Amino acid sequence: MNNVEVNKSIRLSQHYTLGEMTKTGTGIPNIPSRVSIENLRNICENWLEEMRYDYNTLYCLKPGEDYETSKSVEPVIITSGFRSEDVNRAVGGSPTSNHLSGCAVDIRCAGFEQAVRYATILLDIADDTGQDYDELFIERKKGGRYWLHFAVRPEDNRRKNGFINT
Repeated sequence: MNNVEVNKSIRLSQHYTLGEMTKTGTGIPNIPSRVSIENLRNICENWLEEMRYDYNTLYCLKPGEDYETSKSVEPVIITSGFRSEDVNRAVGGSPTSNHLSGCAVDIRCAGFEQAVRYATILLDIADDTGQDYDELFIERKKGGRYWLHFAVRPEDNRRKNGFINT
């Protein structure tokens, strides 16, 4: 049987690659379907690119600095995107996780303040564009790091929000 791998260099949007959206530290193969790739592309193109731009414009750039050329621009770092069933099980994910279909991302946050700013920007994008999302959670490991869990389904979005302390 041949080993299957993901072409990690495929661009899902200007700043996000398939490799970023499928990385895992488990060592378990993590190969998305075409549908999952399209779901990831939707999140990247319609949500993450705008969030990255808005966050940097509001909080990182000095007056007069150009977004495209400034060294002050901060990336938005994805810690988890698509997860195969085996990867999801290995990391303790929910059996009904949006990650299984490429409809969710976890975003690294420097702290609670950055998580709130990211969440606010995503809510503004939903309001401004009329797009809806499924889940928007600020999560935190007890005594540890914060991240933002964000999910968008092709349909039947529930607009669930919250704070989860694990």
